[in-house]
Amino acid sequence: MAPTTILRQRARRHLKSMHTNHCIGAHRAVILRKLLIWLLLALPLSGFAAGFSLEDMQGKTHRLEDYRGKWVLVNFWAIWCPPCMSEIPELNSLHDAHNDKDLVVISIAMDSGSKKKVAEFSQAHGISYPVVLGNRKIAAQIGEIDVLPTSFLYSPNGEQVSYQAGEVTRESIETYIKNKKLN
Repeated sequence: MAPTTILRQRARRHLKSMHTNHCIGAHRAVILRKLLIWLLLALPLSGFAAGFSLEDMQGKTHRLEDYRGKWVLVNFWAIWCPPCMSEIPELNSLHDAHNDKDLVVISIAMDSGSKKKVAEFSQAHGISYPVVLGNRKIAAQIGEIDVLPTSFLYSPNGEQVSYQAGEVTRESIETYIKNKKLN
């Protein structure tokens, strides 16, 4: 056989094997794609938090799962933030009215300096709910924070049901919960 004929035959075999391998690879890709779609559809798509574990300034650990059966409001704030300061009486009132029953407030002080500074501020402003000294790692357990204050509300089954960038009031939280209970 002439060398060019041998080269042509090898080229044809190579092209044929490439086509076969490509088809097998494409078939595998289709199967993998379908499997991935099935898995994504099979997983529950909800606002359930993976959970959080926060240690407050008194040394007590607060986990979302510990508050099953209660609404949980997680509020991010800072001592230098005027809207945060005006929100404190509202959060105190909300916490004091519901703490032993159906709702707990947990606050996370962000970019606020030392533990001593935050403790003094909390005492001076009469904060009655737990205060956690926050950082980006702690915030990542809860969610994205673009502004302060920011609040996340979790239902009694642990589902994140609301997010508020900006101030909240006792009335707005109680109205939201009341409307959720009616639905």
